[in-house]
Amino acid sequence: MAAVPGRAQRQRGGGMAAAAPLGAVGLAPPRLFAPFAAAAGLRNTSRSFAARPGECSETVNAEIKSLYRRPPIKPKPNMCIESMPSEMLMKIFSYLDAVSLLCVACVNKRFYHLANDNVIWLKIYSGCFPPKRTIWKTKSVQTETVSLSCAPIQDRKPGYWKKEYVLKQIAAITTRVMQLVKPVDPYTGLPSRIKKAIKASGLSWMIVLKDRNGKEHVMEQADLSFKDTSVTIFWYSASWPCLDILSTLKLFGVTPLLLDQSKAPSKNGPRRRSLIAEYDLSNLTESNVALGANKLVQLFSLNPGLLVGLWKGKNEIALVMASLHYHQLLERSTLGSATVQYVLPPNKPILDDVDPEYGLHDYDLHLDMHSGSCTYLCGTFKSLFCRKGDIENGYLRLTVVSLKDNAKHVPLIGTVGLSWETDAFKGNVKDCYVMDVTLLDETRKPFWCFSAPVCMELSSKASSLCDYTGCVYTTDYADSEGKVCVELVWLEETKEYFIVSLVLYVSTEKVNNWYGTNY
Repeated sequence: MAAVPGRAQRQRGGGMAAAAPLGAVGLAPPRLFAPFAAAAGLRNTSRSFAARPGECSETVNAEIKSLYRRPPIKPKPNMCIESMPSEMLMKIFSYLDAVSLLCVACVNKRFYHLANDNVIWLKIYSGCFPPKRTIWKTKSVQTETVSLSCAPIQDRKPGYWKKEYVLKQIAAITTRVMQLVKPVDPYTGLPSRIKKAIKASGLSWMIVLKDRNGKEHVMEQADLSFKDTSVTIFWYSASWPCLDILSTLKLFGVTPLLLDQSKAPSKNGPRRRSLIAEYDLSNLTESNVALGANKLVQLFSLNPGLLVGLWKGKNEIALVMASLHYHQLLERSTLGSATVQYVLPPNKPILDDVDPEYGLHDYDLHLDMHSGSCTYLCGTFKSLFCRKGDIENGYLRLTVVSLKDNAKHVPLIGTVGLSWETDAFKGNVKDCYVMDVTLLDETRKPFWCFSAPVCMELSSKASSLCDYTGCVYTTDYADSEGKVCVELVWLEETKEYFIVSLVLYVSTEKVNNWYGTNY
């Protein structure tokens, strides 16, 4: 005989039957729905189902509908710094330093006017350059520092104290640099503390590659190498633009507008550019002969002093190197503009400097041959002269080392080769190096100076000297002011090169412009 279900069982069964409308609206059974109900704020749902089934289902449906009928939450408005009131922005700007203020002024027109506020810049100015006032008394002179907080700010145009601060900072840096470049090396005639002067000025160098569409690619310097008379700058990157689309390369000297001696110069702050040289890259491989090559790179030289390395077998740039002579380097790197190069001032000639019968006399030559950390030759040759008969074909000839004078033949130290480096590779190109020439006139002033990568080429002629029986190599360099011809002999026994002939050819146009003569 079957058992009759009890009241509790009938109530539970009725509760389940009454809950059927929940399935009609796409809801889960009560046990599965419990977590969602709890999250929605419904308590004791199981008891409600058991006690009042019909009322419970209506209550649950009403609660669920209320969840969907709640008004949507309005998104908070975007709060950006540009929407802030001017008073708040001025308060924020008052905590910035001078470099940050100059950067903020470049954001938009409103920030520019706010960042020019005289109150902010007067605070910066007085903190860096505290004014001093002299009070005269009957018996003594007393000097005290006066605050500029009560200065007539409103009487000044906006940006007045900003301009005063910037100009005074530039003047202070210029004064410090000029003091460093005053001492002159007696052998080279160049500033002996130029490395410190470059660091004090915050000077660096950058190149700008421009393609045929007018787009510019800026490359910051990667490394530096200082020598006695020149500095070599290296650029290497993994993201060079394609050489096929490039038209020009510009070399700039870059100095920060404001320099903090306690920090490294920032690349994001305001900086000034000075154009040093511009090179044509449109037909680099067709119009130029390769200076040298190894298994990885091929080197091409462009006057003045630029070296472009291409990956061998590809038309892609591997590295760029520039050799800059110290003569007027700071002026060329800082006093030009972004579009115009600095022009050297004309020389004031000495009336009796050039003897019409004997030509040039009492000249000195300082010669450096180097690459990377290696120096192959560093020497000074004194008392050079040129007779009137040595002036021909538009050049004045200065013989530095003669074939016939064995006592003046000079050896090169080490294995000659030009070092190169990229992000991933480094190497050496044999028989290439950097040559620095510093020719001083009789007053020990730099007369003709350059620094350029050159190479040694094997000559077809044999050595005419009895003391040397090895192969003969030649190095030739030429620019608008003169030529250099070097003849070297390789000695197999000692594994070294000897310079057996060194001749300088100075352009008569250069001499006439320097002395006011008419050769």
